[in-house]
Amino acid sequence: MSPRTETDKAPPDAMVTRHLSIRGLVQGVGFRWSMVQAAQRLGVSGWVRNRRDGSVEALIHGPHIEIAALIDWARNGPPGARVEQVTVEDSPAPATPEFRLQFVQRDTA
Repeated sequence: MSPRTETDKAPPDAMVTRHLSIRGLVQGVGFRWSMVQAAQRLGVSGWVRNRRDGSVEALIHGPHIEIAALIDWARNGPPGARVEQVTVEDSPAPATPEFRLQFVQRDTA
């Protein structure tokens, strides 16, 4: 998978899926809960979870413009977070229908 950014040339309403890896002070600051709230406001589906290495991982799906907005949000996170790096990659959308209907917080992996 090649790295992508929110400056992709996809039409604003094109449905896209991105895998995010977020590094920095992103655990213990409400990052996952806040990302769920941001995703729901934007109408983005997918999931977010902590990783045992201290990072946060997310798989997000929705219209290109809303995905770009959520990626921009992730670059700062909630108050208290100190985001150092956000890696964004293309990803195929999971085949499960519920993936496209909601944004959830998953258990640590």
